[in-house]
Amino acid sequence: MTFGKLATAASAAVLALGLAGPAGAADFSYAEAAKPYKGVSIRVLDEVTPLQEALAKLVPEFEKETGIKVEYQLLGHMEVINRGQADMLSGRGHFDAVMLHGFQMGQMLEAEALLPIDDLVADKSISNPNLDTADFIQKPFKSVAFHDGKQYGLINWNYNQVYWARADLLGDDGEKTAFKAKYGYDLAPPKTLGQLRDIAEFFTRKKGATLAGKPLDGDFYGIVFDGVKGPASLFTFVNDILKNYGGDLIDASGKPAFDTPATVAALKTYAELWKFAPPGTAEYSLLDVPTVMGNGIAAQAVAFSDFVLGVDKPGASPLAGKFVYAGIPVKEGADPKFASAEAEPSMIAIAAGSKNPKPTFLFMQWLTDKKQQATLLEAGKGGVPIRESSWAAPVLKDAANPSLFTAMKATLDVAAAKPRLPKYLEMSDALSGIVQQVGLGKLTPEQGAAEGQKALVRICGEKCTL
Repeated sequence: MTFGKLATAASAAVLALGLAGPAGAADFSYAEAAKPYKGVSIRVLDEVTPLQEALAKLVPEFEKETGIKVEYQLLGHMEVINRGQADMLSGRGHFDAVMLHGFQMGQMLEAEALLPIDDLVADKSISNPNLDTADFIQKPFKSVAFHDGKQYGLINWNYNQVYWARADLLGDDGEKTAFKAKYGYDLAPPKTLGQLRDIAEFFTRKKGATLAGKPLDGDFYGIVFDGVKGPASLFTFVNDILKNYGGDLIDASGKPAFDTPATVAALKTYAELWKFAPPGTAEYSLLDVPTVMGNGIAAQAVAFSDFVLGVDKPGASPLAGKFVYAGIPVKEGADPKFASAEAEPSMIAIAAGSKNPKPTFLFMQWLTDKKQQATLLEAGKGGVPIRESSWAAPVLKDAANPSLFTAMKATLDVAAAKPRLPKYLEMSDALSGIVQQVGLGKLTPEQGAAEGQKALVRICGEKCTL
């Protein structure tokens, strides 16, 4: 299918789903709104992923429609953070807009490096009444784009973690029988953290042991997750385990609150899981988790769903099509609908130093509106939605493995951006090292909770948030 036909088909799908926008707003057009800015050039920095690469192919359509020139630059994760932040903090305005992860917002807001967009949203000459921001998945959108009564951007990416397992192993008759005999309940994707631990223990086996009726030619592990020192591994622990125990790094007022019974209990669970993970877990980053799963040496994982999209497809892994997905398990005795999952809602934000905020705002709206999002999901054969209405799109609903998108939805129903932490990097550097030491058995959970509290007080004082 050509790109033009794809765009037409996606537009038809949007209309068929009843997503054309509110009555009385049909006369808005980007072409008309952009007339005063025809010939203006803007620069937008975004993060490179397969879906952003697909998104980049849509940008010429915006240029053709509006006459606004867009230099849409894609860089790697750390480059976007370093170059985007440096430009925004300098006030130079080389980039009119930058993709910001939620964890960056504390520092950017403290430095007043972002342009609030409330005036742009209220400007009827450029604000699209059909944008329907109520259709954005609300908790990620509201938690990343708003602060202190002001709006700072539009959500454009919902990075989120899901539970990921080998469906062929969980569905094997021999494994199911053996598991039930040992643990007393059926083998299936876990609903609780205790079940996650049981499955990890059950499938951890040495070379030569039998797995699904076949001898292993190497060691096999019950679980894999990122354990390297750094923010990603820390917040996998915080949002997938600690918050599900009722704990957190800070309390509701922003005061350090790591030395609690909930933290000790969560660290005990975390240390247990390390026993059933590969010996190199302390060196595993979030990039290594999908490699391990794709190579077939672990039974289950927690991983970012966009990495799953790169592995669970024909030709990417010999196990493609043999996986199953679910939401993040909760603490035993808690509500079955889990309370927390690691995610990194991200948005396009306009730099305070931008010379072209109005045409940039037009581009941001165009990028996130229903037509472009439908086209993007079709082009990517799926993806991570930013809109509630996208869950009904055939490319997701009728996917070969719909459990992935069901898992994404479960995650995004509860996913929130990080608190506004100006010293996020210092906090995550100190705490991730301590949490890792607990995982390695070099600190007890009680010691880890106490040391983490001391580190937070040293870094933040009485308050860690803005």
